[in-house]
Amino acid sequence: MIPKIDSDIGIGLYTTKFAGCGGKIRTRLEDFLVSEVLGKKTLASLCDDGYAVYRLKKSGIDTNHALDLVFKKTGARLKALGLKDAHAVTIQYVCSVAQGKAIPNYSDGKITLERIGFAKKPLSAKDMTGNNFVIRIDGADQTLASFAEQDKILNFYGYQRFGSKRAVTHLIGKAIIQKRFADAVNLLLSFTSQYDSQENTKLRQEMADQANYSKILKVIPPQMDLEKIILQEMIDHGDPQKALHELPIGIRRLYVEAYQSYLFNLTLTSAYQYGENLFEPQQGDVCFDKNAKLGKYQMDDSQKLAIPMVGFSYFKKTRFDYHISKILEQEQVKPSDFYLKEMQESSNEGGFRSAAIQCDAFAINSDTVSFTLQRGSFATMIMREIIKPQSPLEAGF
Repeated sequence: MIPKIDSDIGIGLYTTKFAGCGGKIRTRLEDFLVSEVLGKKTLASLCDDGYAVYRLKKSGIDTNHALDLVFKKTGARLKALGLKDAHAVTIQYVCSVAQGKAIPNYSDGKITLERIGFAKKPLSAKDMTGNNFVIRIDGADQTLASFAEQDKILNFYGYQRFGSKRAVTHLIGKAIIQKRFADAVNLLLSFTSQYDSQENTKLRQEMADQANYSKILKVIPPQMDLEKIILQEMIDHGDPQKALHELPIGIRRLYVEAYQSYLFNLTLTSAYQYGENLFEPQQGDVCFDKNAKLGKYQMDDSQKLAIPMVGFSYFKKTRFDYHISKILEQEQVKPSDFYLKEMQESSNEGGFRSAAIQCDAFAINSDTVSFTLQRGSFATMIMREIIKPQSPLEAGF
């Protein structure tokens, strides 16, 4: 049976026959270790001048808040290649946005920042080839050792993309592209989840009434920093669109991307249930080659099937348009909705994403699983197939 939280984010099935070993992940922060893998050319190109590149190790704090902390302590604005959440020990790479400005190495209880060199131009996500994971499963049964279906897992977007305990980011994104800005604000502030704490739920129930905004602003906890921005703007101006525009640009884009991710998850679910082969490309399919470049299938074993992501430049001419068109009709949205005149920086043209997860260097040692994933794939989707949790969030997802 598929847990409700999975269905809420568009994941409607499992693709492995493995019954599940049970257990939990993230019992301790150190039980979930993720390390970014930089491309060999990028590492070899590091030099003594240009844009400073740092290795950031952190635990118990997400990437955005870690970089905010670095800025407050050092005045340096740094850009991450990828986002890592708070519930793990993570090693990632960040780069200065200004040339020639480097800061000393920095360390406190949660983060360590170490300069490893300079780059001639700012690094981007393309400089990262993937992520290596080492994950301990607390309470796994002895069947764990027999799992061997790592090559049969679909490339779903994981719980983190949608807010984990409060799966709302895609709902906010849908409201934004439909220009329902007041609904987007209301969802951001007052959407409640059965998985959230009682304190947070109570606060959000009160934020459903605009008359309570001033009162809530005085007591809102620091971790609700986005909600604080929205509350202040709504108190000052009462304009939902303007309030949303005061959020960091990356957050505004993330909401739209989350809805795009939801549509992709629905597409994978629908196509697999229909009987489409999602693990092997067919004649006429769009594929990624070994260099991650898109092109038509050329009977090359190194090519990996790609599925369209809906955006304003959505590519219809694939065998998946049947499923995507039905989903868009049910959702009452159109590809053109992803072009936002009112919020152009949040517009999204779409693209393609691998249908299946490419899982390399897979190994199981006692109660610990290790593997490397391509950039953008979610380790939790591997662990979901291994554990088969009845309640993913209670199992540490």
